[in-house]
Amino acid sequence: MHTVEKIGGTSMSRFSELMDTILIGNRQGSALYNRIFVVSAYGGITNLLLEHKKTGEPGVYARFAEAENQSAWKESLEQVRLEMLAKNAELFSGEDRHTADQFILERIKGAEVCMENLQTLCSVGHFQLEDHLLRVREMLASLGETHSAFNSVLALKKAGVNARFVDLSGWHQEQPLSFDEMIKTHFEDIDLTQELPIATGYAHCSEGVMRTFDRGYSEMTFSKIATLTGAHEAIIHKEYHLSSADPAVVGLDKIVTIGRTNYDVADQLSNLGMEAIHPKAAKGLRQLDIKLRIKNAFEPEHAGTVISNDYCSAEPCVEIIAGRRNVFAIEIFDQDMLGDSNYDIELARLLHQLKLYIVNRDSDANSITYYVAGSRKMVNRAIRLISEAYSGAEVDLKKVAIVSAIGSDLKVSGILARTVSALADAKISIQALHQSMRQVEMQCVVNEDDYENAVKAMHYALIEKEEHGDVICAA
Repeated sequence: MHTVEKIGGTSMSRFSELMDTILIGNRQGSALYNRIFVVSAYGGITNLLLEHKKTGEPGVYARFAEAENQSAWKESLEQVRLEMLAKNAELFSGEDRHTADQFILERIKGAEVCMENLQTLCSVGHFQLEDHLLRVREMLASLGETHSAFNSVLALKKAGVNARFVDLSGWHQEQPLSFDEMIKTHFEDIDLTQELPIATGYAHCSEGVMRTFDRGYSEMTFSKIATLTGAHEAIIHKEYHLSSADPAVVGLDKIVTIGRTNYDVADQLSNLGMEAIHPKAAKGLRQLDIKLRIKNAFEPEHAGTVISNDYCSAEPCVEIIAGRRNVFAIEIFDQDMLGDSNYDIELARLLHQLKLYIVNRDSDANSITYYVAGSRKMVNRAIRLISEAYSGAEVDLKKVAIVSAIGSDLKVSGILARTVSALADAKISIQALHQSMRQVEMQCVVNEDDYENAVKAMHYALIEKEEHGDVICAA
């Protein structure tokens, strides 16, 4: 039996510590094997290659897609080159550093030549750059993961581990394979009892992982490898424990580590942008009943959080207070929408086309409010397009935050009254309240400036006062 384990980008940036914890630590001989690692790019690298995930600041891809000349994206690519070489210098010296530099410089140069040729080709009217941008995006994204995976294998081999570089990037591959075939082909001849595979988080395939999953591609690769190789357990290593709230907001002394929960809870966290795992990546694990464990990469002795299909807390309780800042509430009031279901369908389609993520929505007889996440530029465009399409509508925009109480069984007696009371005592006005019949989440919409105080107030009222101890639902 083997495990498939994913290491996130922030953790990868502390690679020397990883060698002393999850990669090698005190393991010897056979204990080093029967594991597959899927690695992300070092922290910040994918932001430089594509665009900043949170701020939207353009990286190489964004500048390439918008620039009229080569200088803008080439400057960004040079920044990537310098960052990658600096990381190599941090990890290696002598011949090993030369090997690491030579590998990534060859990949960067290859990408640069491809992009130059593509720009030249698209200067001819018969070829449009937009037709090729997704392929450019995937090629650039792959550079980050191949860099970190190659370096990991180099370091492990130097330490005496029989590590193997599994390059799923499709570099120089003549024809793309399907996602499943790509994984099967690369793992079919690996002896997991004797080798430690380090796979790239990006996998090139005919379906195009970024077309469907965009920045969630590494978790999809992780999930596919786990399901297709028949893993006993899937493990995601992060730089923190899955806890009852963000320790940076409520304080380390007040949070409680989550020992067990289910995939429903993981989906709610994902909707709030606090992914334990991408919902589509979780789907494959759920279907094959593979348990997912979330662990702190730097506390390997801790059991972490086990996420499974069938778990439900022994008694109804709130397990996590989570939230999302920078949410835009787009409210559309129009008498003509009364009884017209197409109104909602058309508006949702418009927001989707603008790549605005709908976190939630509410409606009454003559108004709909969408709570969306995305760039301010796209939100402003949405307001303009909605106003043009529905001239009789009143469209309002407000910046808000969402704070949620989440649990595998949220049928907690008096939870609504306790929440409203806690927020009122903190002098926080609730803008909207959502609770579904599934009873796994209750969302409170508050003013953007009230986000942190709302998290603290709800955590105190719904978790701290319950005195769960050090761990909610021990693993």
